[in-house]
Amino acid sequence: MADKPSRGLVLYGDGVARFLNPSHTHLHSLAAQSLCGFLSLPNFPPTENVDGRTVGEFLNLLDAYEDYTTLSVETQDKFITPPISERFMGVKAALITENTTLKPYGEKLGLSVFHSDKLTNKSINLVAMDLMNLLGFQDNEVLESSQFDLLFVHFGGHDEQSVKKYTEYINSLVGEILSKTKPKSEIGSRLHLSVVLSYGDIEKDDVSNFTILNKNGTVKSDLASLFPRQSYTMKGSNPRTNIREYCPMLMSQWQEGVTRKDLVESFSFQDFKENGGNLIIPADRFVHEVAFKLWKAPKYGA
Repeated sequence: MADKPSRGLVLYGDGVARFLNPSHTHLHSLAAQSLCGFLSLPNFPPTENVDGRTVGEFLNLLDAYEDYTTLSVETQDKFITPPISERFMGVKAALITENTTLKPYGEKLGLSVFHSDKLTNKSINLVAMDLMNLLGFQDNEVLESSQFDLLFVHFGGHDEQSVKKYTEYINSLVGEILSKTKPKSEIGSRLHLSVVLSYGDIEKDDVSNFTILNKNGTVKSDLASLFPRQSYTMKGSNPRTNIREYCPMLMSQWQEGVTRKDLVESFSFQDFKENGGNLIIPADRFVHEVAFKLWKAPKYGA
């Protein structure tokens, strides 16, 4: 645990996970230094369109999925879920995205929302500097105050070409951010960096290719009651009834001297499944884990 509150940066690549390859060296380097694992998602309605799925996945990360399933952003003045500052001890949070569908949801959850084209039209180096400045990191120093405690940066598109472009962009951005957080530096010990990559629209073969079920560890039905349920299948003391057992989000978290390092060497589904230290947690617990690192929430889980 850090001796001062961290400031959080979440890079979220919508649909990016399926386009990772060995050339994305900065993402692989980050994973090799990080604590990695999966964020499980619910099954979305089969008739859901791309924007609907994008909103549903993002609201899961913010633990606001109840609003997605019960409310319409066009007709409802107030969400069931309180603003993020009320839930997490006054946290100042922002969302940066070019997806106009996400904008009203972010605003109603209490995030300041900025259009990402103001960032992506700049060089990668300037983008990294802008993000760091928003979190109060300037000239290798940590300022006493910052405009925001937590930034969510969403990257995603509606077609394969644009998602591939964002995959390259995220890889380069991670490289720039790591270059600005030298080992044992003050910034490195105060920046909590999360990279979350989803699979986007699900394909037929994904069920078998990216399953999180342990096929070799099947328990006979008469003995199943003797084994505890994995935590991602529970919400409090109640079993979760809607879990997609394939295509989870891939999550890598890094903070110098704070996050543990597991045995993962590459940012890939198979490596995370075999060597990830974070195993599987529900996507709706993600924001609670990050808020804890920012000293804005009690610890979730063990």
